[in-house]
Amino acid sequence: MPVPYLSAALHGPVHDLENRISHAKPTIEHWFRCKWREYRTPFYCSVDLRNSGFKLAPVDTNLFPGGFNNLNPEFFPLSVQAMMSAVEKICPDAHSLLLIPENHTRNTYYLQSIASLQTIMQHAGLYVRIGSLLPDIKTATVFDLPNGQSITLEPVIRKNNQLAVDNFDPCAVLLNNDLSNGVPKILRNLDQTIIPPLHAGWATRRKSEHFKAYDTIADEFGELIGIDPWLINPYFTSCGKINFHEKQGEDCLAKSSNKILETIREKYRQYDVKEDPFVIIKADSGTYGMGIMTVKDGEDVYQLNRKQRNKMAVVKEGMSVTNVLVQEGVYTFENINQAVAEPVIYMIDHYVVGGFYRVHTGRGKDENLNAPGMHFVPISFEPDCLLPTHDDHHGQMPQRFYVYGVVARLALLAAALELQQTDVS
Repeated sequence: MPVPYLSAALHGPVHDLENRISHAKPTIEHWFRCKWREYRTPFYCSVDLRNSGFKLAPVDTNLFPGGFNNLNPEFFPLSVQAMMSAVEKICPDAHSLLLIPENHTRNTYYLQSIASLQTIMQHAGLYVRIGSLLPDIKTATVFDLPNGQSITLEPVIRKNNQLAVDNFDPCAVLLNNDLSNGVPKILRNLDQTIIPPLHAGWATRRKSEHFKAYDTIADEFGELIGIDPWLINPYFTSCGKINFHEKQGEDCLAKSSNKILETIREKYRQYDVKEDPFVIIKADSGTYGMGIMTVKDGEDVYQLNRKQRNKMAVVKEGMSVTNVLVQEGVYTFENINQAVAEPVIYMIDHYVVGGFYRVHTGRGKDENLNAPGMHFVPISFEPDCLLPTHDDHHGQMPQRFYVYGVVARLALLAAALELQQTDVS
């Protein structure tokens, strides 16, 4: 599968950033190896990146990735090898594993991701069955998928503080359910290994805590290769006690937005960036692109109409938004067929196993692309992208993909630090 053509207005410091990262590869890879010995790597992870031409930064890190079906199939062997490493490191005695997905069985494309994940684990030498937490799943139920395949979901059984399905007692439980609605009783106080740990779910996790950890990683990495950490790191703050319906917390949102906007303007002047700065206000927990808005002036917060307030007030599974992240907006100047695109990088253990471009024909370069109407274009990481040579015969694109992999791994490392700091067990 060929690498998709990108028409991107890339200019200025990003090329310098790419060159610095590419030429510092031995230093960077040695630094990563040391860090992976220091921290427990998340089992799997996906990272949303934004490339503005003058800046490349992660804007979201998902510890329960749900798009394995969108990866380039040519890199399936790499995913299998990475899965073997992840299992050996976290649960070396595992030979059978129970995979617990999200509850939204109507989303057959998500079920395709679960089927892809199950196939990767099976090829890594594991017996894998899929257990559902849905009360409607009372017997083994087959779901047909858009690609012609099918998967079977079975009701989860708890006995002796262990989870199982009919005639299958797994060594470990792998969650692909982000626990947005809280930790169900059936998952509490188990004697089995649960991957990722329960505190990685949105019931307790906060994006602001992740980006605090990322601040630490970005500063250290910036010092390592001699760059301004801002080039890979978005400014942010958070606001609590928010109620969009009742207009509570608006002052915090407006003041925080204006403060970050002014800080961005200073950086834009420093790097001679002509774009207008903007911030993204989004729920401090949760996924699926819900509860997100673009702000270019703090006054915008006071001008929301009822429909906009309703949209911001709830996220996945109808959970109310009471805490928000106010994050520096990073433009995306990458396009596929004249549509705005952003890369999403996937990792298993600490290995980059591929990714895809999230593309949206109806959104702008300063808007959230994780919204209805998006589609996905698989991207591949050529061997020279993962381990780049010093010649330039591949041009700029492979070098850019390597940089994507580096910045995504920085976010992965930040997630490892975040989970270590928030572990209450």
